[in-house]
Amino acid sequence: MKPELEIFDTGHLWFASKMVEEGLIDAPPLFQLCMGIPYGAPADPGLLQAMVRLLPAGAQWASFAIGRDQMPWVAQSVLLGGHVRVGLEDNLYLARGVKATNGQLVERAVRIVGDLGATVAPPDRAREILGLKERVRA
Repeated sequence: MKPELEIFDTGHLWFASKMVEEGLIDAPPLFQLCMGIPYGAPADPGLLQAMVRLLPAGAQWASFAIGRDQMPWVAQSVLLGGHVRVGLEDNLYLARGVKATNGQLVERAVRIVGDLGATVAPPDRAREILGLKERVRA
């Protein structure tokens, strides 16, 4: 099991990085940069880039933005070398007035990732990237 360090602002990033530095979080740390949440970091590409530059060496990271910024943020994450997150927790719609399912959001994100020339890691590769133990199959 690995903690996901959810970062809502630069102060959170500083604190989580300090925990990594002090050895309280196993390598590689997993940061989730949460953008566009009220009173947190705005969904600004320049701010995301700055936050990525502040991550500890070797950190794995993903980012997301809420609502209508969710899919453009898939592209932002990929373009900066990170992983992506989508789902109904952060966005309920495929388009204005068109409710989504998690599956539809994932399918759209996969298409965006592919259109940008990147690939989606299968589960075993994702576990390897994140430094997780191999899944025990029954």
